[in-house]
Amino acid sequence: MRAFGYTVARDPVEAVRMAAEISNSTFVAGGTDLLNLMRDGAQAHDHLIDVNRLDLGRITVGSGSLRIGGAARMRQVAEHPGVRREFPVLSEALLASASPQVRNMASIGGNLLQRTRCGYFRDAASPCNKRVRGSGCPAITGQNRGHAILGGSGHCIATHPSDLAVALTALDATVCLLGPGGERAVPIADFYLLPGSTPDRETAMRPGELITRVDVPRTAGRQSRYLKLRDRATFEFAVVSVAAALRTGGGVVRDVRLAFGGVGTRPWRDTRVEAALRGRPLTRQAIHEAGRLLVRDAEPYEGNGFKVELVQRALVHILSELGGLR
Repeated sequence: MRAFGYTVARDPVEAVRMAAEISNSTFVAGGTDLLNLMRDGAQAHDHLIDVNRLDLGRITVGSGSLRIGGAARMRQVAEHPGVRREFPVLSEALLASASPQVRNMASIGGNLLQRTRCGYFRDAASPCNKRVRGSGCPAITGQNRGHAILGGSGHCIATHPSDLAVALTALDATVCLLGPGGERAVPIADFYLLPGSTPDRETAMRPGELITRVDVPRTAGRQSRYLKLRDRATFEFAVVSVAAALRTGGGVVRDVRLAFGGVGTRPWRDTRVEAALRGRPLTRQAIHEAGRLLVRDAEPYEGNGFKVELVQRALVHILSELGGLR
């Protein structure tokens, strides 16, 4: 790892000012992903700004929403009684993520900004359009078992690895940012970008912006769950995952929110699928039809065609469980 500078920020405004003044700097909290990337040469910074002393670790369950500080630790959020009671899909997604040691260290902001697990991106000796724009995407014709079947382009088919981001996408969360231009809020549906011809630009964040908190609207009366399918039942990233929130009444689906991980180049949500279920009785036929709609535009590659069937089965499993069909 090459040498870098290090400064501890005392408040968010100072942290943002430092980021604007120090070239090629970035924020660090737990550092569980960032330092690995810097060690492996996949990402390089001349200076790190430590944000661990900022007052950004609070978790507040209010009457209208849940607020999660950007520096709150994954474990703190996953084990918070209000989160477990009111937003079980978030707790389940976090507990399915990483190892206990990583959950103790990793921040919510860092989790949302973690980089893809694509081996070509992580290997500094390989071409990768996400790391060096215009260098190529070996995954398209190479090892692509873990890659996306939805939302890809001829420049990149890497998936986003965050389980939390999938759950937050299903719940219509908002990411709140502080930067040189002040504060702003970005709906999570707009936060992650499709790769297109610029896969190196992954989020809507502007230079020097810091994630200060995430707001999650309350989902009263809605059941929610997170299902993660992976190669081994331990520290492993999702092959396919589903976050689902469901509210039924009078024998029909009143509301349903669905997001998928492991299949898209960003946490994947297709409102057409939700619309196909809303207002109908929750039957196995309706769920199967929704699953076929989800993969209608899928573009599988040589190594990941199995995901087309797997994600439909995952959808059937989680909605059948939430709807009492099992």
